[in-house]
Amino acid sequence: MKKRQTEWGLQSFFVGPVFIFFVLIMIVPFVLGMYYSLTDWNGIAKTVNWVGFSNFKTLFTNDSNFWESFLFTAKFTIVGVVLVNIVGFAFAYLLTNALKLRNVMRTIFFMPNVIGGLLLGFIWQFIFVKGFDTVYKLTDWSFFGLAWLGDPTTGFWGIVTVFVWHSAGYLMVIYISSLTNVPKEVVEAAEIDGANRWQMLRSITIPLVMPAVTICLFLAISWSFKIFDINLSLTAGGPYKSTESVAMNIYNEAFQNNRYGLGTAKALLFFVTVAIITLFQVRLTKSKEVEA
Repeated sequence: MKKRQTEWGLQSFFVGPVFIFFVLIMIVPFVLGMYYSLTDWNGIAKTVNWVGFSNFKTLFTNDSNFWESFLFTAKFTIVGVVLVNIVGFAFAYLLTNALKLRNVMRTIFFMPNVIGGLLLGFIWQFIFVKGFDTVYKLTDWSFFGLAWLGDPTTGFWGIVTVFVWHSAGYLMVIYISSLTNVPKEVVEAAEIDGANRWQMLRSITIPLVMPAVTICLFLAISWSFKIFDINLSLTAGGPYKSTESVAMNIYNEAFQNNRYGLGTAKALLFFVTVAIITLFQVRLTKSKEVEA
């Protein structure tokens, strides 16, 4: 009994403070958000009126802007997740080979992830607006003369470009750690059997790095759905909210329109949607994992 009490005391001492902060920072705001989603609170007033599921009814019947932003975010997530994983895996596959400057290149490819999203967005905004315009005047190439942040189509691809450039290096590190753990004897046996590089990549390398694929897909889906800072600094949702993400729509609803109740209702629906998608993704990719 004394030993068990000692163990409980040690666990409480080390885990207790972390658990308390987790409850205060994560659980309490989440529960309050669920409560406010059923009210008409504007985020400022002291009085909070209970409206039940009225916010959700408004959301589904009279809020086309939210569903347009949701469609934009869904398209962005599909394209962004595919491209960032392809680029990250390609970098990792290239830099696990015996290259003289591979450590330098790993550092260079990872560096964009160190830069904050807002600062990164403003840097790329300068590149798209001023840099591309200068190149266009010098070369007269129509590609650089496009209104990259002033058109819905080019604005979409501009955000995708910055997202991939920012996030691919982080996923590259995860893929590198997984690729370096692929058993060499399996690769050597495949080479002896006459398998070419594409066959080894498709039938050996990718199946053996599926745990890394699970993690990278989970991270990329989460990042893509929650994109806000790059979206804000590049296009601010324009033109005419054509490039507005769900996170930005929720922010504008709660803090610009002062409809905190409706904003938290959107956030709750968004949370449930992302949770379902990520759980399905993790279960699907984990079923594809194999052991050497």
